Amino acid sequence: MKHVIIVGGGFAGLNAAKILGNKTDIRVTLIDNHNHHLFQPLLYQVAMAALSPAEIAVPIRRILAGYANITVLQDEVTGVDPLQRIVTARECSLHYDYLLLACGVKHAYFGHEEWEEYAPGLKTIEQATEIRRRVLSVFEEAERTRDCSSLLKHFTFVIVGGGPTGVEMAGAIGEICRYTLAKDFRNINPRQARIILIEAGPRILPSFSEKMADKAAHDLGTLGVQVRVASPVTNIDGEGVQIGDERLEASTILWAAGVEASPIGRRMGVETDRLGRIVAEADLSIKNHPEIFVAGDLASFSHGRTTPLPGLAPVALQQGRFIARNILRETAGKNRRNFRYLDKGQMATIGRSKAIIELGSLRLQGFLAWLAWVVIHIYYLISFENKFFVTLHWVWSFFKFRRGARLIINKEWRFYRKNTGEEHKEG
Repeated sequence: MKHVIIVGGGFAGLNAAKILGNKTDIRVTLIDNHNHHLFQPLLYQVAMAALSPAEIAVPIRRILAGYANITVLQDEVTGVDPLQRIVTARECSLHYDYLLLACGVKHAYFGHEEWEEYAPGLKTIEQATEIRRRVLSVFEEAERTRDCSSLLKHFTFVIVGGGPTGVEMAGAIGEICRYTLAKDFRNINPRQARIILIEAGPRILPSFSEKMADKAAHDLGTLGVQVRVASPVTNIDGEGVQIGDERLEASTILWAAGVEASPIGRRMGVETDRLGRIVAEADLSIKNHPEIFVAGDLASFSHGRTTPLPGLAPVALQQGRFIARNILRETAGKNRRNFRYLDKGQMATIGRSKAIIELGSLRLQGFLAWLAWVVIHIYYLISFENKFFVTLHWVWSFFKFRRGARLIINKEWRFYRKNTGEEHKEG
């Protein structure tokens, strides 16, 4: 019986596991340092209080409970020995016949890792709830403030990075200020908030056509978002952002400017690109190690292309399924096939009823694009419960301009132990 180890429970790993599930001649172990599968395309909606974490995340064990040949381990993989075919995690070491690496990426701060404390990125539920805390807390602080300079700082939101994540976060903050919170406060007017989207390049959304990017910039403007391009950030601290000689005082700074791959590729000594992604062969295996596959954001796949495939959910999903089918072909004595990506286009939402979509020569914008965005994202959610509750909340928000997850959860909280009356602190 062949043992397949899958590292990562994202779109690639999870879809590969499903294909390999209940195969009598294959044993699968899926390892992830979280116990849940996260639908990352909607993570910004958790950060912006539109959805709660449970609505875009599902326990991996629940998803794979029906597959008797799959074991799920919550652990962190620290290394791979390709020669011995051993995966080492913090709590165990396992031998494999086939290995699928789908560990994903994290935010890159271009050598300034100290910026992360002041400008969190958005890749995990923990980061999303922290961003939500920061965004909502500044309005509470502003309500108590009487000093004009402090009020201006509280009311300034800076998003660094003009890709889809940055655009979606900026648009969502604009909606919160103009609609959701507009009537909730007595001493402040949230509509006066200043939202600044900063991009180092010549325009936002560089992967989209210039016409669609300009449309997105215009839509952001209607939500009160100032778009600043050709403005590389030179420093970030607890008080604001430096852009060359210009200083922007801001209480809330969010990072969406770049990513780097999991360090596992460099640790293994295999070929990686400048972002640390593992260079993949035509069948998504690693050079000189045909038993090791790489998929999703961790893979640098450029066969037949001028640039590697982007880090999108459809890419990871197709690659995970393809790798699993290639393993099944090989165990059945058949030859492997080479990966071919079916391009399903790209999309970004700017706010309520506003989005842009590109699929080949097809261009959609406005309400129709937003409706397509809604349908596609609901379709790709894992469970029926997720689909139902997300749909319910979106319909409610669309007609009522309300957001149902506006809870400020501090990093530290206090409780009293009844039997001693002693106060404790947990973080």
